[in-house]
Amino acid sequence: MVSNKENEEYGLPRKSHEEADGPSGTVVLGEGEYRYSVSGNNWGQLPDGWFYREATAVAVDQQDRVYVFNRGTCPVIVFDSDGNMIDSWGEGVFKSPHGISVGPDGNLFCVDNGDSTVRKFTASGELLMTIGEPNKPSPPMSGKPFSAPTHVAADPKSGEFFVADGYANAVVHRFSPEGDLTATWGESGTNEGQFNIVHNIAIDSQGLLYVADRENHRIQVFDRDGVYQTQWVNMARTAAIYVDTRGEEDIVYVGEYFSGIGLNHMGTNLGPRVTVINTRGEILARVGTESYGSQHGRFFTPHGISVDSKGDIYLAEVSHSDYGKGWHVPELRSMQKLVKDRQ
Repeated sequence: MVSNKENEEYGLPRKSHEEADGPSGTVVLGEGEYRYSVSGNNWGQLPDGWFYREATAVAVDQQDRVYVFNRGTCPVIVFDSDGNMIDSWGEGVFKSPHGISVGPDGNLFCVDNGDSTVRKFTASGELLMTIGEPNKPSPPMSGKPFSAPTHVAADPKSGEFFVADGYANAVVHRFSPEGDLTATWGESGTNEGQFNIVHNIAIDSQGLLYVADRENHRIQVFDRDGVYQTQWVNMARTAAIYVDTRGEEDIVYVGEYFSGIGLNHMGTNLGPRVTVINTRGEILARVGTESYGSQHGRFFTPHGISVDSKGDIYLAEVSHSDYGKGWHVPELRSMQKLVKDRQ
């Protein structure tokens, strides 16, 4: 852990007295039915000498196997829900791991924003499909796939999948299960149906798509044909999104970056945090109120999010990219598990 004195040297906020430690050195965050214990350490038991550098994304399959996509020793590391490593794969394949998601067949979509591709793998790492020619992105803002894509959402009913093409484009692409492009929508801007960094995408049980429109500080909702439905505002920089469809109603989990600037680094309720919302747009909980930092109960940069069958949250953060450069510090924490209170 980094001390308060060290935090000041690195430009990190001091620990707030409002961050209550739990009985075993954890911190409890959230409210109502959505309260979580956070350990404050990198989650997952890595072999000696291995490191994440930074976890960029995380996905949980139907067996509660946890796939961490990262820019460290090995790009895809697979754990059980207790953090025991059970598999790893992907060495030498990726240029810049960005997004990972599980399809309805249990296969995985891995998005590489560095070489502008989307690859589909089996759970054990066998390559099934590559969309996009590696290292040959489409022209920026052309609307053509892909120009630094970010994430995939797969429809469990149809097998279609949707690609957020969001760093140098401002669109969502719709593909057939076989990988054929069938539709594209979106453009740069701040109006309804426009985007400013299409960063993450998820689909609910009714087939509605939720798009994390990061630099517009909102979630936009569309049907599968790209017809705008609604938007959720009053949010920080919406970077990560996951829809849990296993309960009586779908629940949406949103990871948000810190949205303060400059000397506002000590501001509260500006992210980084996780917001829990139902599909009617009603906020059920804000998980985390303090500014960024390494202390228990704080986050750096929530970049990928997923939830297991117990309701526990897995959060991947690009801590090094946003806060590690220029700091003479060890690897920053980038992978946390938030264990839901089951009382």
